[in-house]
Amino acid sequence: MNKAMRQAKKASIGIAGSVVVLIGIVAIPYPGPGWLIVFAGLAILATEFEWAQRLLDKARGKYDAWTDWIKGQSLYIKAVFVILTSIVVVTTIWLMNGYGIINDLLSLGWDWLRSPLLR
Repeated sequence: MNKAMRQAKKASIGIAGSVVVLIGIVAIPYPGPGWLIVFAGLAILATEFEWAQRLLDKARGKYDAWTDWIKGQSLYIKAVFVILTSIVVVTTIWLMNGYGIINDLLSLGWDWLRSPLLR
């Protein structure tokens, strides 16, 4: 493979991996595989970038440590994290006008459901 093709491959992998990581970061607070998507994006980047492999290894370790820590906490602390995560999810759906769309579809007439970013 010539130098131009190697550079194009490296750039393509860099762009694809970065997009997957960004999607994963956005998805982290939502139900579903947010962290899995981040790790997948880092794995894509790690095929071409050594720093991405180091970051992936470190991120996996930190994730495992975090989940172990959470498992050892009281029900109260777990509830606080669930409530905080729920607040982030509800707020971002509101800011992205998710509730405004439902408001329009159901003709509710509740203007406060519309995102302040779209007013």
